[in-house]
Amino acid sequence: MFASMLRELRYLANHRWDLAMVTLVPLLLLIMLASMFYQGKAEHLPIAFVDQDHSQLSHEIEHRLSLNTTVDVVLKTTDLTEVERQINQTKIWGYVYVPEGAEQRLVHADDAGIAIAYNLSYFSVGNSISSAMSLSTLQAIAAYMGEDYLAQHIPDINIPTAHVKISPLYNPGLNYEFYLQPLMVPAILHLLLCCCVAFSIGHHYLNSKHSLAAPTTLATTFKELNAKILVYVLIFCLWTWAWMYWMVVIRGWFIAGQLWIILVAQFVFYYAYAYISACIVLATRNLSKSFGVIAVYGGSSLSFAGVTLPVNNAVAFTQIWADLIPYTPYAKLQTQQWAMASPLMSSLPQLGIIALFLCIFALLCALLIAKSLKHKELVT
Repeated sequence: MFASMLRELRYLANHRWDLAMVTLVPLLLLIMLASMFYQGKAEHLPIAFVDQDHSQLSHEIEHRLSLNTTVDVVLKTTDLTEVERQINQTKIWGYVYVPEGAEQRLVHADDAGIAIAYNLSYFSVGNSISSAMSLSTLQAIAAYMGEDYLAQHIPDINIPTAHVKISPLYNPGLNYEFYLQPLMVPAILHLLLCCCVAFSIGHHYLNSKHSLAAPTTLATTFKELNAKILVYVLIFCLWTWAWMYWMVVIRGWFIAGQLWIILVAQFVFYYAYAYISACIVLATRNLSKSFGVIAVYGGSSLSFAGVTLPVNNAVAFTQIWADLIPYTPYAKLQTQQWAMASPLMSSLPQLGIIALFLCIFALLCALLIAKSLKHKELVT
């Protein structure tokens, strides 16, 4: 196996495009993702403020909006038509509307008619600005009623009031670098790994011009296949660990749980997907078809893992598909140990599921090799 691994490394060293797929491409992907999420969260998103009341209440709302770094009031107007035109052109992402007479209706305990609208077709941006605009508007109303209006019309009375404490857990700053980057890096790298393994397997086992030394037994062939796969698994593990060093040591996103189980899970996770890729190539015996299957199976990992889009109430097919993807238990394990510091016993079952995928597809590869050797179809 060690000799086979060295032979694969020599092959990569002598073929610059293959070498670039395991060196330059992962590096560029990591740089791109790190740059994309470096700021952490979106800030100064452009919104409009429609003030038809011109009251102390509306000035307080405008002031609170200006203090919120998530949004930036780039348009102040009384014309709703202009605001709707700009939101349709995505020049702004939302607006706060204070109609005429809002302050008077509020102090008379009537509906003030204050409205907040935002573009939710861009889900993340819409959620960010809706939270910021809602928070600023409610703070302004509370400040106006408590510090201005009621303080002038009601004598000082010491009455206990109810307090509700809201505490976002694990990512209170809503930082996308901590939320999305740890999920996207393994999702993208495992897809790239599958492509590299598929090409390597197809190049050496399905192409007679570049076949390996002739193995004559199932054990020898499988050992050489495993050595070839292991080279790529270790390379992509090293890239993932280099990225984790960037996240933890340089960026300061400490791991709240157990580091060792994340590293073990990553190795098994990449190993499982490498065997899945090898299995697809040996089954289809066609690289074009193999890349298509890999794109559908591996490319859907992030969407169906239940970490970015909920699958709890999805149709049965979606939930079954999510359970058939090794990325799903890996994403749960990584989230549990990196962000939540969950008990080890809650993450071990996820590691066991990933290991089960590895065993199943390794066995399928062995069966496909045995079938090929039996029918003299495997090029040796």
